[in-house]
Amino acid sequence: MARKWAPDSWRGKPIRQVPEYPDESAMETVEKQLRRMPPLVFAGEARNLKRQLGRVAEGQAFVLQGGDCAESFAEFHPDNIRDTFRVLLQMAVVLTFGAALPVVKVGRLAGQFVKPRSEPTETIEGKTLPSYRGDMVNAMEFTEEARTPDPDRLMQGYNQSAATLNLIRAFAQGGYADLHKVHQWNLGFVADSALGERYKDLADRLDETLAFMAACGLTSETTPQIRETDFFTSHEGLLLNYEQAMTRVDSTSGDWYDTSAHLLWIGDRTRQLDGAHVEFMRGIANPLAFKAGPSTDADEMLKLIDILNPGNEPGRLTIISRMGADKVETLLPPLIRAVEAEGKKVVWVCDPMHGNTEKSATGYKTRPVERILEEVKGFFAVHAAEGTHAGGVHFEMTGQDVTECTGGAQAITEANLSDRYHTHCDPRLNAKQALELAFLLAEILKLGRSRDAAKAPGRVRRAN
Repeated sequence: MARKWAPDSWRGKPIRQVPEYPDESAMETVEKQLRRMPPLVFAGEARNLKRQLGRVAEGQAFVLQGGDCAESFAEFHPDNIRDTFRVLLQMAVVLTFGAALPVVKVGRLAGQFVKPRSEPTETIEGKTLPSYRGDMVNAMEFTEEARTPDPDRLMQGYNQSAATLNLIRAFAQGGYADLHKVHQWNLGFVADSALGERYKDLADRLDETLAFMAACGLTSETTPQIRETDFFTSHEGLLLNYEQAMTRVDSTSGDWYDTSAHLLWIGDRTRQLDGAHVEFMRGIANPLAFKAGPSTDADEMLKLIDILNPGNEPGRLTIISRMGADKVETLLPPLIRAVEAEGKKVVWVCDPMHGNTEKSATGYKTRPVERILEEVKGFFAVHAAEGTHAGGVHFEMTGQDVTECTGGAQAITEANLSDRYHTHCDPRLNAKQALELAFLLAEILKLGRSRDAAKAPGRVRRAN
């Protein structure tokens, strides 16, 4: 029998990766304020995402999840939101052509303000202060005042998330996402490149397709799917005070939903079976995910799946693999086999970012594009070998022209990192690198479709 759950039952469990607030009464005041605030997302939207992820679990769709490593208060600007949204739209169009499948678009935004850290404190020149945990907790500046966790930052994070969501909904439903505008989505620093020419060629082909559809009576006016798109939000559900305050009962179903995002995930450092984060997540009806890194044990993972998805409902649970380029083809197969042997319905997504972080000779954290691509290729190769569906990808990226990840067609070197290194935490792909990876992914997906077609029963193979 399942243990009784309540939005606050996590408070009696061991918890990791949370800050210590010096003023508990101030935190209680903020929590009360948040409980009175309107929801950021709605239960019906979360159910829609779960249905779409259910199709991914059955091999009938593909997930593109991407956005900031950690959103910041300082870089909050409508242009930055628009540019990241635009790159995700571009990537989705490219992937749709490659996979010939619907692409479920999920942003790492409107709530991705908190990050787990390897150490609770940081020492510089003999001075030790709390680690920077994201703008919703404290500030980056290395001063005692800046690094002291401040409950008021939760309200600022909520307000920024609300404004971000408002703009994204306007983009997604107000005509900006119309497929007739794919030419207009090109960013300036992508347009003037070989990559831009490649994207223009794809856009031209899409224009021809849309013209044919219009001749058949399918236009933006008659077919909403051409002018609008579903776009969902996600973040790591790390700060449980905030997540609990945003959790409400849905009036139509009677289920509890965390209204801070459509999808919440549990990080690799906080997925303990008896831990507070697992306890909180098991009781909400949102689609959920958890990260699976090199330390993931198959038996423990199956127990976690049973806790988070006891009904084995397709679309409820996503496993985000983050093994590293040199380990994915060794460590991922046993996990997939264990899930398949037990008949568990999950979505498999590849996060090729976190397992490939390194420090440059100049002291910057970076991620080589070549290793990111190598892990993606390994992820797809494993699923092809196991006969399972590689369900999607999870990128940390931005629409800004940053220089944080090395390599790619841009050939960013370690010497270039200081040019536009703007991240508040981990290095992100810029728009050009993200689009480049989308084209490479599309080729992998298209090749996979060709292999599947060749294996299809009843297919007559022509002799050479």
